Parts: sequence; C-alpha cells; structure tokens
Amino acid sequence: MPANLTGVIADLGIVVPTPIQAATLPDSLAGRDVLGRGRTGSGKTYAFLLPVVARLAASNRRPAPKAPRALILAPTRELVGQIEAALKPLADAAGMTTRTVFGGVGQQPQVNALRRGVDILIACPGRLEDLINQGACDLGNVEVTVLDEADHMADLGFLPSVRRLLEQTPRNGQRLLFSATLDAGVNVIVKKFLVNPVTHEADSAQSPISTMSHHVFHLHRDQRVAVLADLASAPGRTVVFTRTKHGAKALARQLNSRGVPTVELHGNLGQNARTRNMEMFHSGKATTLVATDIAARGIHVDDVALVVHADPPTEHKAYLHRSGRTARAGAEGTVITLMTDDQVKDVRALTRAAGINPTTTRITGASHPMLQELAPGERILVAGGIPSNEPNPQGSGNRNGGGNGGGNGGGNGRGRGRGRSQGAPQGQGQGRGRGQGQPKASGQGTSTGTGGGQGQRSRPARSASTAASSSSRPHSAASFSGSRRSR
Repeated sequence: MPANLTGVIADLGIVVPTPIQAATLPDSLAGRDVLGRGRTGSGKTYAFLLPVVARLAASNRRPAPKAPRALILAPTRELVGQIEAALKPLADAAGMTTRTVFGGVGQQPQVNALRRGVDILIACPGRLEDLINQGACDLGNVEVTVLDEADHMADLGFLPSVRRLLEQTPRNGQRLLFSATLDAGVNVIVKKFLVNPVTHEADSAQSPISTMSHHVFHLHRDQRVAVLADLASAPGRTVVFTRTKHGAKALARQLNSRGVPTVELHGNLGQNARTRNMEMFHSGKATTLVATDIAARGIHVDDVALVVHADPPTEHKAYLHRSGRTARAGAEGTVITLMTDDQVKDVRALTRAAGINPTTTRITGASHPMLQELAPGERILVAGGIPSNEPNPQGSGNRNGGGNGGGNGGGNGRGRGRGRSQGAPQGQGQGRGRGQGQPKASGQGTSTGTGGGQGQRSRPARSASTAASSSSRPHSAASFSGSRRSR
C-alpha cells in the first residue's frame, strides 16, 4: 500500500487487515478483477476503496469533464453516503476529487461537479443512468469499476441497469465485485463482465459471529411496544426493524410518546429527512432508529449495542443483514427477535435457514428480568422523546389533504388539494378545495382536510417520571406490524 494511504487508515485505528481485506488486496492492487464475498461488517468497504485510490494514484491522470476515472455503484443512498465518508480522507491524501450521485435530491449540483471533472464517482444506478442519458456523464474513461452489495442490487431489481452501465465502461478496465452472498443474479454479472476473476470468500455466509448473541422473545402481541420501549431505553444505541414503512413510522411515534428519543428510516421519507434522522442517530440525539430493510445493508453506526426484529423478516438473508448492524469489527452485540404465538413456526424456520440457534424465552411483560440481562443499565427516558426544538424527525410537514369546500357559485362541493401540517399529532392540515357542486359552483373554495404527515406534537410534554410509568402499560402494537407493502 502507498505510505500516505496506510498513514490515513492508521490514524483511524486500522492497523491489521480484516480477513476479506487480507485476501483481496494483493490481487486488487495488482490490477486483477476480483470477486469478493464477505458477510456484513467484514470490512469490504476499505477492501475496495484502498485499491481504487492506489491504482488511480499510480496512473496519475487528470479527470476529463463529465468523465470520471473510477466508478463505485451501490444500491442505496445511505450506502453511497457512507462509502463517500470512508473515501474522503483517502481521496484527500491522494489529492483526488469525489462526487456522489443518487436520486431524491436536485441533480444540478451533480451535473456541475461532473462538468468540472471527478476522479471517483459513487452512484446509485438509476440517477446515474438519467445523467448519462442527458449527456452529463460518460463512462468511457473509467479505469476501475466497483460493484458493492451486488446481491442486494439483484434483490432490488437493479441488475438490468447495472448491466447497461458496465457495458459503457472500457472492457480493459479493472472490475471489483463485492457481495455478502453470491447468488445466481450476481453470477450473471460475473460471467459477462469480469475477466479471469480471482474469487475470495473470507467466511461462510452462515458462519456465526462469536461476539453476537441471538435471542427470541416469545410474547403476547399487546406486550410488544412496552417491551421494545424498555429495551430501547437502556444505555447504548438500538436499531429496531419493522416489515413496512408505515409500521416504522407508527412505532417511532409510539416510542417517542413513551420517552425514548427515536427517529425513523424508510422509503416514505424525503432525502433531507433521511439525512437529518441519520445525523441525529449518529450524534446520539436519538438513541433508537426504527427502520425497514432499507437500513439492513451498508448502514454503519458505531456502538450499536442491540438489534431488535420487531417484525421478523420473511427470509434468512434479511435476518443476517439486519443483525449485522451490531457486533461489527469485533465489537459485541445482541440480536432479539420478537415472536408472537402465530409466528412460532415461521421464526423457527427462519433461524434454522440462517444457521442460528437462538435462546428462546417466554416474556410476560416489560418487567421480565431477561430484558435487564440482555440490555443492562438504568433506563433513560426523555419527556416527549425527541426534544421539541429539534427538527421534526417524522418527515416533512407537507402532505396531501382533502376535505369539504364550498364553491364560489353556491352549492356543496367536494374539496381536493394539498394540506400543510400545522403541528397537530395526527397531521391535520389546511388545503384548497375545488367546488364540484351545481353547474355554476365551479369556483375556488377552502377546505380543511386530514393530511398523512406528522407535525410536531402540540400537546404538552410529559415529565420523565410520567413517561417511565406509562412504559409498563400494555399497548397494542398492531399498528406497526402493517400489511406487506413496498419499503
């Protein structure tokens, strides 16, 4: 490794390579195409970032306008941002420029950066294809291409887009493909685009992590929120997974109401809200993150002590990736799956497929001693959860609102329009209505409708003692299990 890069990672406390890094770096630094498989948290990010920067430094070229020298493809915005954060000190040490490209934000800053020239581009496939089709980016000068979380790309249906992008990169360029599992969809990419690749599998896809303990809590459905609130209020960071985005929103609201500072992460949030919520979780202002499987891959937060599957996932790979948010880089961590009577068969099949032999405990409520054993320490509650002077963690205030509005010409009309959240707990908002009554009643009217967003709570904040006492009350969790919908 170049001395300036080893100095950077040494300053970060990284002096001994992980198994996947030790296995792949000799070949990737030598310019070979590499197929690397390592489980989540195994150090794959530095396994490809170090050779990308080192090889670009060795070629010593300047980037041309709109033509990046290296391309890193990742499936989610959060993973793109995390890769950029890990890359920045390495790129700065080598005097290189970087740029992220993903949807959900304005594209003009991305276009402007590409026009000036970028050494390393980190992108989600969809937005990158849009920019290429608009003539804002060209992949003809790419020296090294990286495909990160390739199996997740396949799961999300991105492989057709990935194939189109790889076809635009030079055939003699180096290609590095990293994945937690090597499935059939990934093999299609390997056979078509990697030339005589060296394959390294640092561990079995189901090999247990010695520092991670697995538990199943068998409990009544009405006890789930109370148990979750007790676990999440213990010292340390907690990540709670739900099956649906609506379930994530409902559970985050319930935990905040019980005094647990909580933010959410799911597909219904705009990019600004997603970024803000992750910053609050990273900084510790929020101690709990409630998320769908959008956070099961690539999201790294130091010192996540506990992962809870509030809704057990439907397949074992999701279980392993969710669980991998804890016990990273040798740290200890605990994984708990909540299981109701009707889920016993599915959870047993799930853990068996994942190669996990969890400890199962019948939990009678939030006072059960097993909660204190697995999540030790004094329970910390904050009245109202996230303080009211923080940015609203529940998403933007603008939502569609509808209601009854009178037309200018008389007669009753139905109001349709957009509502703006005014801070009421259930997101009531004001909307503009369009009268649809009598033939002459087609004028504009105003209406009041109920929006789908969450405003800041208007009721007075409870004291910490009140929040603590309420956490022991049974509370139905049906509202966060939800029907199966897109994430």
